Amino acid sequence: MFTATGLSRSALRTLAKPSLALNQRALARSFSSSHVARADSVVNSLDVFTEEEQMLRESVQRFATEVVGPRVREMDEKESMDPSIIKGLFEQGLMGIETSSAHGGAECSFTSAIIAVEELAKIDPSVSVACDVHNTLVNTIFRTYGSDFQKDKYLPQLSESKLGCFCLSEPASGSDAFALQTRARKEGDHWIISGSKMWITNSYEAEIFLVFANVDPSKGYKGITCFIVEKEMGVEIAKKEQKLGIRASSTCTVNFDDVKVPAENLIGGEGLGYKIAINILNEGRIGIAAQMLGLAQGAFDKAVPYTFQRKQFGQAIGTFQGMQFQIAKAAVDIEAARLLTYNAARRKEEGKSFTQEAAMAKYFASQVAMSVAGSAIEWAGGVGFTRETGIEKYWRDSKIGAIYEGTSNIQLQTIAKQIQKQYS
Repeated sequence: MFTATGLSRSALRTLAKPSLALNQRALARSFSSSHVARADSVVNSLDVFTEEEQMLRESVQRFATEVVGPRVREMDEKESMDPSIIKGLFEQGLMGIETSSAHGGAECSFTSAIIAVEELAKIDPSVSVACDVHNTLVNTIFRTYGSDFQKDKYLPQLSESKLGCFCLSEPASGSDAFALQTRARKEGDHWIISGSKMWITNSYEAEIFLVFANVDPSKGYKGITCFIVEKEMGVEIAKKEQKLGIRASSTCTVNFDDVKVPAENLIGGEGLGYKIAINILNEGRIGIAAQMLGLAQGAFDKAVPYTFQRKQFGQAIGTFQGMQFQIAKAAVDIEAARLLTYNAARRKEEGKSFTQEAAMAKYFASQVAMSVAGSAIEWAGGVGFTRETGIEKYWRDSKIGAIYEGTSNIQLQTIAKQIQKQYS
């Protein structure tokens, strides 16, 4: 079932179906869903995954280690994603994880997507976020809000070869996303889109763009509408940002100069773009939490072994009590971030409310990522400060976690609002 570097797409599809040969009591979760299964009235831990999810994790680990790993430093220094990595993500079936097999996807669980994001981030958070945005934002919008025509046309492309991106932020609308100035006007059987988007992940390589524009500014945010725009329709990729971290992940300004889009490419309904954005970003925040979780674990995994190899004062530095306590605290923080992240993911799958849990997971995981990555540099001393080990890259990459898909302050505000609803 495995390819040379990972799990084949056909294998993933097979695993997505129930297996009658397995003893259901021995399974922690059923294959047909990711809901918590109960065997003899015992509730399972958040460390229990389906066989499908376990196999996916192992597959992504191999792909990340064998294919992505050797290219990480070069991509970071060139500030560019190796095209073979993007191609590999598609070939491994990692760009349509939740998408149905009828549309070329793997038809796996949301938690499977989170697992993939986490495992990729352990090796390179840049590759992880490319996979994350494509799966948890772009694909989910098509699956949830797309018409049958839109699904049939675009989901196979997004599963097999074409990278997608999510175009919401603008120069004057970051955290205040609904202050966007991009406009769309109707002309016959087309919409004409004019405006600019900034800080758009995947935009340099993307071929399919989900663009939020206001069709009736008099209605305020209720005029915001989402459109499917293909690059060949006239999308202009402008300034490519030079960033502190996740350098291989493209972040560009995207211009729309009277881009003509067929009326059939309006997705989710006129004036409903704001609802789409709110709902999808709640889900996307779990993806970013997974990215930060994987990043923290990756930094930990690189730095801790060094502390038992490096000797000072006649003993390994990792055996000094001061170091042991720092390492132990980091391990606790990573585990707490993991539980918050997977709890939010399972709640989403189970159809429960997860807005607060997603915000908590993203907020905490991003804090842990910065803390652990920073400590990892210190644990390795001067070696950790050099680029050779790759440890310092984790710290640079960690800073974005507190910024994109809602800053840490926005997460705290979201959590506070949920608490106020509960207690007021």
